[in-house]
Amino acid sequence: MTKLLYLFCLIIIATGCETQDSTIIQNLKGFEVSTDSINAFLRSRMDTLNIPGLSIAVINEGKVVYHQTFGYADLGKELPVTEKTIFEGASMSKSVFAFFVMTYVEEGKLDLDRPLYEYLPYQDIAYDERYKKITARMVLSHRSGLPNWRENEEDGKLKLKFEPGTAYEYSGEGYQYLAMVLKHIEGSDWKGLETRFQDRVAKPLGMEHTVFIPTAYTNKNKAEPYNGQGQWIDWKNDYWYKKDKGKFVAPASILSEPIDFSKWMIAIMGKKGLSEKSYVELFKHHSKMSTSSTGISVYYTLGFITADKHYSSTYFHGGNNEGFTCWYLMDVDKNWGYVLFTNSEFGEKLGNEVWDYFEREYQAQ
Repeated sequence: MTKLLYLFCLIIIATGCETQDSTIIQNLKGFEVSTDSINAFLRSRMDTLNIPGLSIAVINEGKVVYHQTFGYADLGKELPVTEKTIFEGASMSKSVFAFFVMTYVEEGKLDLDRPLYEYLPYQDIAYDERYKKITARMVLSHRSGLPNWRENEEDGKLKLKFEPGTAYEYSGEGYQYLAMVLKHIEGSDWKGLETRFQDRVAKPLGMEHTVFIPTAYTNKNKAEPYNGQGQWIDWKNDYWYKKDKGKFVAPASILSEPIDFSKWMIAIMGKKGLSEKSYVELFKHHSKMSTSSTGISVYYTLGFITADKHYSSTYFHGGNNEGFTCWYLMDVDKNWGYVLFTNSEFGEKLGNEVWDYFEREYQAQ
C-alpha cells in the first residue's frame, strides 16, 4: 500500500558493509524480520538506485536492535561507511531544533505566541510590517509566510508570500529567524548557540557527535557527497554551506549518525527531556499538508510530520541537502522506529521503500 505519509517528504538511505550477525528484529506490527532479509533488501535497492553509502538503525521497544553500515563514505578512496561516519541530517535538523526551542519555552525565555520581532527585529524583512505577526509557533509549523530560501526567489530577496499564520509553506528562512532570536536571547554568537544546544540537548541525551556547527571530529569522519549519478560533489569549493561555515543553520546543518540520532528518537518516544505540556505542543496538528484519496491527512506539527487515523502516533521527517539525504520515522506509542543517513540523492525514494518493506514483511506473516 502506498504510504501517504511520504507525499510531502524530502529524504533517506544507501549501501553495504556490515557490523552485525544475523539476528531478529521486529517490524511495527511486532512480527519478526531477519537481518539477513533486510540486509539483502538494502543492498539490492542501493545497487539499483546507485547509492554510495548508508548507515541505518532500527529501534524496537525503545532500544537499538539493528545497526548496519553499507557502501562507501568516499568512493574515490574506497573508504567504507563505518560506525564513525558522519552525515548531514539536512532538514531532520528541524525536528531536533524544535525540541531545543521548547527548552527555552519551558524556562519562560521564549513564548510560542509572542511576535518574534519583540525579541529581535529582522531588518531583512522589516520593510513589510506584516512580519511583526510572525511567532515561534508559526515558524515551527511553517506558517510564517516566509519562503523556503530567499535564493530560490526570482529576485533573491526575502519576502512574505502570505499573511503570517494564514497558510502553510515550508520555510527554512523562518527557522533561521527563530535561531537568530535564540542567539539574541542568549546574548551570544553562533558558536555560543551551539554550546547551548550541546548543554540542553546533546549532552543530556548522550549524543557525542551530533552538532549544528562542524567540529574537527565531524570534518574528519564526514562522508563525501554524491549526486544522482554517483559523481562526487566538490563541497570544499562549491558546496551549498561553504558560505555559512561556522554558522548554526537551524533548519539544515545538523551533523550526526544513526546511533547518536537514535538517542534523541528514544528520548522523544519516552517523552524525556521536556514536560508533558511541551510534548502536547510539539505533537499537535498545526498545518494540514495534504489529504489522500483514502481520506488520511498529513500534518506538520512543531518540527514533525505526522498523519491521522492509524498513523496518528507516527512522527517522521526527512532531509535533503545536496549530496546527502536521510530519514527517520518513529511510532511514539510502540517505541518503534528507524533512522537512515546516506551520501546520495535518492533517500526519499528508498525511505518509502524501507517503510513498504516492513509492511510487506508484516503482511507475509
